Amino acid sequence: MASAGVWWASDREEPPVAGTSQTATDTFVAHRSLLFTVAYEVLGSAADAEDVLQETWLRWAGVDLDAVRDRRAYLVRVTTRQALSRLRAVGRRRESYVGSWLPEPLLTAPDVAEDVELADSVSMAMMLVLETLAPTERAVFVLRDVFDLGYGEIAEAVDKSPAAVRQIAHRARAHVAARRPRGAASRDEARGALDAFRRAVETGDLQGLLDVLAPDVVLLGDGGGIKQAVPRPVVGADRVARVLAGGLGKLPVTATLRPALVNGWPALVLLLDGGIDTVVAVRVDDGLVTGLYAVRNPEKLSHMASETALRR
Repeated sequence: MASAGVWWASDREEPPVAGTSQTATDTFVAHRSLLFTVAYEVLGSAADAEDVLQETWLRWAGVDLDAVRDRRAYLVRVTTRQALSRLRAVGRRRESYVGSWLPEPLLTAPDVAEDVELADSVSMAMMLVLETLAPTERAVFVLRDVFDLGYGEIAEAVDKSPAAVRQIAHRARAHVAARRPRGAASRDEARGALDAFRRAVETGDLQGLLDVLAPDVVLLGDGGGIKQAVPRPVVGADRVARVLAGGLGKLPVTATLRPALVNGWPALVLLLDGGIDTVVAVRVDDGLVTGLYAVRNPEKLSHMASETALRR
């Protein structure tokens, strides 16, 4: 976990680290949101992305800036390398994760949703698709298709030749295309489906719930072994509706569902005793909910307290 007091991780003005120039500090802060977005898309974890940024800063602080031709590209390259290294390490850790592993949800500002390509790339559904790529494929796809970097720049970041990067990008793009939402919903369609889902849940309307769920809907829950969650994917509208009805029926009357913008898309936050208990993100295809992603692991909910800035 990144240290909570890392000076450049906040919006407060603080003096630069000893031994660095204000120019180095200003450059890093100016690109921080971009670097965080790159690391998060490669890793799927905000906590790991923060650690990567800290490691990137330590390397950046010792660089001779006069020798750096393109500072943005240099920082993206260092961040990508650090993120790839961490992804390979945490990949082994995730293999022993209790239950389903879901990306860490981020409370995002409306400007993220307005950048359609960025919002699509960080949506929970897309982040899960990226999880199916090999580490280098994931980094190449993110840098090329999301951030539109040139093959030469990407080659330097992943230590491959430009020709190899082209092949990797083609393979990754085909892999992602086969798993993208089949009838991508607009924001209004997603919000409409989510509102209908919320009303059905709050009123206990089982038929209303079935009406908004696709026949092949999948429910995934992430409790991390800390909070109770469905231990494995639940597939099918009838099964998912029964699981939801059973679980929600046990909640106290003080529990509330609040709409939120999570990873650039409409989502729901379940509040218990004033605190966040669960973040429910959805995937909507052709007006129906095809994916429900319930994150309950409290270690993954820290970035729901305030908006996270994402940039391309």
